[in-house]
Amino acid sequence: MTEKLMDEGLLLGDGLDSLFQEAGEPEAKGAGSRDLSYFQQLPVKVSLEVASAEISLGELMQAGEGAVIELNKLAGEPLDVRVNGTLLAQGEVVVANGRYGVRLTRIIHQQVAKDQHDEG
Repeated sequence: MTEKLMDEGLLLGDGLDSLFQEAGEPEAKGAGSRDLSYFQQLPVKVSLEVASAEISLGELMQAGEGAVIELNKLAGEPLDVRVNGTLLAQGEVVVANGRYGVRLTRIIHQQVAKDQHDEG
């Protein structure tokens, strides 16, 4: 399980919990808990990925105006919502107040955390 957490960039109980506490503040939330409220204000880049395709450079160079490149998702499948390049959720495109938006239909990180808890 530790290897899985390390692969995801998360390592619980890594000994850094004390860095997230104010000086002199007793640990009230138990071992492994961190106060991450400071990080809620940090900006992140959110992107919506429709689909992708892997083709050769030669095929791409031969594609002209009006060419169609087949993507790896079917029409109607949920789109991937990525935060700083990491898959966070899936959703669908919506229009709100004349602007595009995304309605989240599945949160990925909660499912990963639940799976890890069930394994432990």
